[in-house]
Amino acid sequence: MQISMLNKFSKYIMIGICLIFSSKSFSQSDQLLQDLGYLIDDALFFSDKYITPATDAAVYQSSSGWVYSAKKRKLWDVTVGVNTNFFFVPNSDTAFKIKNSDFQLLSIESGATSATVPTAIGNGNQIYLTGALDGETIRIETPKGINQNVVIYPHLSGALSLWYGTEVLVKYSPRVELKRSEYQVYGFGIKHNLSQYFKSLQANKINLAATATYSNEDVSFDFLDIQTDFGNLGINRLSGLVDTYQMQLNASKEYKKFEILAGFIANVSDFKYKLTGTKGAIEETIPLQYILNQRLKEIYKTKANFMGEISGRYQISKIFIQSTIAFGKFVNSNLSVQYEF
Repeated sequence: MQISMLNKFSKYIMIGICLIFSSKSFSQSDQLLQDLGYLIDDALFFSDKYITPATDAAVYQSSSGWVYSAKKRKLWDVTVGVNTNFFFVPNSDTAFKIKNSDFQLLSIESGATSATVPTAIGNGNQIYLTGALDGETIRIETPKGINQNVVIYPHLSGALSLWYGTEVLVKYSPRVELKRSEYQVYGFGIKHNLSQYFKSLQANKINLAATATYSNEDVSFDFLDIQTDFGNLGINRLSGLVDTYQMQLNASKEYKKFEILAGFIANVSDFKYKLTGTKGAIEETIPLQYILNQRLKEIYKTKANFMGEISGRYQISKIFIQSTIAFGKFVNSNLSVQYEF
């Protein structure tokens, strides 16, 4: 209770200081101060509900497809892969319900007391929210989701074999433009072969490997475009930044040119959120984007995930074709074409 009151107090102090030192004056600065505080609270609530399913999904997109093979490779072997990732959007995370009681400044237009709106990975449906900012009516269209059943994006990967059955792994995706959103991932890791210590496993072409990786995911979405007498508020682009630390154990069995792999993945992800769009005209008087980004720290979170992975890899000379499926809360698939030097 004391922490909640302290957060609210610091919020109003921050906005008040911005108003005092602004280059413009407002006839009703006390009312504006209060309304902005309420609007920030409403935006914070909506941000969390809207983008969290997308950042949860981003973890699955970056977690699978790290391991080409569980077997021990020769020193200085290099493999480069071109990958296409398929994330299957679950119906359960595509929408959330809002009520007028969830908001302090805004309310649902047309007198409705509740409504269902899409998350960032939901459909393209929209409703309007209305409120008054310093006596001026504002009308906000809720953001759309990506409106896709399957999210497809490409990325590159590579592996370099070192001493003692150890490999260095890398993964990189350029910033990919999806519908009303952008996605980028990069990461690196280390894999170590364990079956080399067990002669019976080697004799039966059974392989074990442990992998540790780090990845960074950046997902951005069109958000709230709010026009007021003080100018655009500059909160029309919301990004989720995810750092994922992962441990993975894989076992595989070789059948001539075919290797089938099964894996268990455990990871921990740190989620951060930030407004990254062009600053609005209101910034001439109030650094609203900075204030909101400070408040977004209140919804930072850390989550753990556990998932299974099944993969099949087939060799054609120095070219390998591999299909991978990771499953848990979500389902993610990866198709990779690799060349081994």
